[in-house]
Parts: sequence; C-alpha cells; structure tokens
Amino acid sequence: MNTAIHVLVVDDHRDIRDLLSKYLRQHGLRVSTAAGGQEMKQLLRTAAIDLVVLDIMMPGEDGLSLCRHLRASCQTPVILLTAVTEETDRIIGLEMGADDYLTKPFSPRELLARIKAILRRAQSLPAQRQPSSADKIGFAHWVLDLARRELSSTDGVGVALSSSEFLLLTTFINHPQMVLSRDQLLDLTRGREAVALDRSIDNQVSRLRRKIEPDPANPTLIKTVWGGGYIFACDVTRT
Repeated sequence: MNTAIHVLVVDDHRDIRDLLSKYLRQHGLRVSTAAGGQEMKQLLRTAAIDLVVLDIMMPGEDGLSLCRHLRASCQTPVILLTAVTEETDRIIGLEMGADDYLTKPFSPRELLARIKAILRRAQSLPAQRQPSSADKIGFAHWVLDLARRELSSTDGVGVALSSSEFLLLTTFINHPQMVLSRDQLLDLTRGREAVALDRSIDNQVSRLRRKIEPDPANPTLIKTVWGGGYIFACDVTRT
C-alpha cells in the first residue's frame, strides 16, 4: 500500500488508539490519533487525511455527530467503530455517509483490510465531467431542481423522488455518457454497507426508470450495459 496514505484514528480510549496506530504503521501507513472531536477537527485543518477511523461512543461530541460534520465539509472516507448493541447507530451512521463499520471487538488485521478495500474503491471512482454547482439541471424532457430536490417535466408536472432516487439521479447526471458499474454506483451514492454482492442498485434503477422513462420496459435514458453496469445516455444542461 502507498506509504503516503494518512489515516486518522479517533477514539477516546488511549489503548485502542495506541494499538491501532502501532499496527497500521507496521503495515506502511501514516497514522495520526485524536481523543475526541476537537482534536479531530484540528488535525483535519492542518493535515491531509485520507481516511478516518471513528468511534461512535465517545464523551462530548459523539461519532455520529462527527460523521455528520465530516460529510458536510469533505468526502474523506469514514469507518465507524461500534459496540455490538448499537445496530441503530450503525444504520444511522451509514445513512449519514459512513463508508463502513466494524463491531468491537475486532482485529487490527480486519481493519487494515477494510481500509485497503475502501481506498481501492475510492481510487477507482470516475471523476465528474462537470461541476454540480448549478441550481437546475435539464435532461430529456425533465428539470431537476437541486436546491429543492424536486423533479418536474418541462410542462410543469412534478414527480416525487425518494432520497435514494434523488442521489442516484444526481449521480447519473454528474457522470453523463459514462458507464458506471454497480460497485461505483453504490459508492457514489454512499449506499454501500460492505456487502460484496449487493443488488440494491438494480432495484433503485428500476424504480427510477419507472418515474423518468417514457417506456420503462425499453429504457432510453438509463441504459443497461451488459457486463458493465449502467449509462446515463442523454445530454445534460445546467442553469
């Protein structure tokens, strides 16, 4: 693994910080540690961090609040550390944009494997062809209002989108005419939960097609690329 990779371990237990930092350094990673949110934010301001390992249960500002802060300010990958009884917190953390989680107790070897997997996925994601700073985006006979998160046809008929459908549609819009694999779509929509054969993207695409395609059985906007994934096969305009 690239020795330039810099991991930040945030945990209020010093023994855990010391154990993980020692193990990760032995395997070629740069490691910084923080005992809580204030130290984490200071390090993020002064250092280039590639991935954050973040404990959920901490005094003061907890890991979920810190994960929310991270997602509001950057796209640095996050692995949550959780207790066995915190299933609800794990779900909330993933919905907030955490990339993965580990349940305590865990082995440092498993953490290292998850770090490598997340960074490989992040490095494989395609870049956006255009910035997404526009308020409204047009495609085919649709207009998507990003600020209001509303989709309407050019004749003014509105269509309700769920949060997952909105994220999927904006992902396609930001990568027009590009083949995106299922894994890439899962990562770009931040819906991945470390499931190797997750087919939820197929279901989300089907639901989105039913809302935007003239004929969902014969899609012309979101096309399937056999063996590759999907492609958003239409031009995009931004205003």
